Amino acid sequence: DTGKNEILQLLPPPPIREVVTKSLFPEREFKLECGGFSDRPIYSLKCVPAALLSQTDVIKPVSAIPTENGHPWARIATTAARAQWVLHGSTLDSVHITEVESRKNIYVAAPSSSEELSGLAFLDCNTLLLCCANGQLYLGDVRQPEAPLEAVSVPWELGDERWCMGVRQTAPGSASSSHPIACLSNRGHITLTDVRKPSEHLASAKCSVPSPSPNAEFLCVSWAPALEGCLAISGFDGAVHVYDTGSWDSSSSPAQPTFVHKGHMFGEEDSNGEPPLLTAHTWHPQKPRTLLSAASDGTLHIWDWVQPKGTRG
Repeated sequence: DTGKNEILQLLPPPPIREVVTKSLFPEREFKLECGGFSDRPIYSLKCVPAALLSQTDVIKPVSAIPTENGHPWARIATTAARAQWVLHGSTLDSVHITEVESRKNIYVAAPSSSEELSGLAFLDCNTLLLCCANGQLYLGDVRQPEAPLEAVSVPWELGDERWCMGVRQTAPGSASSSHPIACLSNRGHITLTDVRKPSEHLASAKCSVPSPSPNAEFLCVSWAPALEGCLAISGFDGAVHVYDTGSWDSSSSPAQPTFVHKGHMFGEEDSNGEPPLLTAHTWHPQKPRTLLSAASDGTLHIWDWVQPKGTRG
């Protein structure tokens, strides 16, 4: 054991990247583009636009921000609108924006509560959206660093459930100011709202999850960047569940997924005999129905899902 933590940047195999396939082929390997080693554990990665690439295989820390109250890691977000800005924090009163190369503090949130953060995002170059683990949303403005964060009235109860959020970003140059937000609880409840009218929910559903999430740190909900009304959730088991929110109605029955990727569930069991748990997933930025997912056994999958006949596409 060298105590090193390896970070790799991989390219999918050409047959999967260039040809639409219906299944994975485990014997095909990803191509290593670059990589490096860190002396510290890595919990989350984000692309920083316009950042310079390291010319060495040793990854050097830029700066260190201690987490608060024993929380395992800070949440981070980046934006193409502000090159090299990183939004980060582990609690509501530890939210910062740091410029990577200069290490300059661009924004420090005004003192607030020590509620644990489960997610944060740039809505545009000046507006921040923060989600607490208890489901409370807050708005911040980079231009008003001393102003208190604005608590958003949410159309769900703040109880003992843990929540995470996913924000659908508008395409660069788009005239639309809409930012649909999906908030997901560890019991499988999803509520959709818009930051312009956050107290009015657009839709809600109880997803068909096997049981509450065993580890809320791995809860993940994300919007498909190139498919209207389509989102994916994970963190409940070894599967990624894809939903078409346009088909949700007001009935009390659980919403049924359009597609479920179960490939990780057949990986190696842990020391307790439990199957792998999905730790993260993300959508391909250009290919509408291509996703990547990772599990607790270290596996990484890239896969496509097929729209069933007779449904909207």
